[in-house]
Amino acid sequence: MINEKVFNWLKNKGFEDRIEEHAQIIDTVEHAAQQIGCSEAEIAKTLSFLVDDKPVIVVMAGDGRVNSSKFKALFHTKPGMIPRDRVEELIGFIPGGVCPFGIDKSIPVWLDISMKRFEYIHPAAGNEYTSVRLTPDELELVSEATGWCDVCKGWEGSEAS
Repeated sequence: MINEKVFNWLKNKGFEDRIEEHAQIIDTVEHAAQQIGCSEAEIAKTLSFLVDDKPVIVVMAGDGRVNSSKFKALFHTKPGMIPRDRVEELIGFIPGGVCPFGIDKSIPVWLDISMKRFEYIHPAAGNEYTSVRLTPDELELVSEATGWCDVCKGWEGSEAS
């Protein structure tokens, strides 16, 4: 059940032992938190957007929501998510299993600061039954992130909670 592409990506980085398989589906923040045994905020949700007709990944804490003005300030466009029926084609993973690992290197991965408040966060690992336990710094390394950003609102500690 482990996604081979993700496993190989994480093995190359030395983190393959962090993959966790779950008995039940973890396709939503709520389901993931229940299966992993953490707060919903500690789930690292990987969202895919179109910016200038090209895919961009933003990973944020499970309790965060995209702030349109902050997103526009960084990307110079309103946030527009990739339509559900095109996510696998453009990103390489089905909705519910999208992760920032093993994707085409031309797709920028941004990490939102909403995750920095946690010791560990849990992004999906390529399907809706697996996750990875990483520190925010490890996520930055493993995802080969473009950088950290601040495009969320509503999370505990944000200015616009």
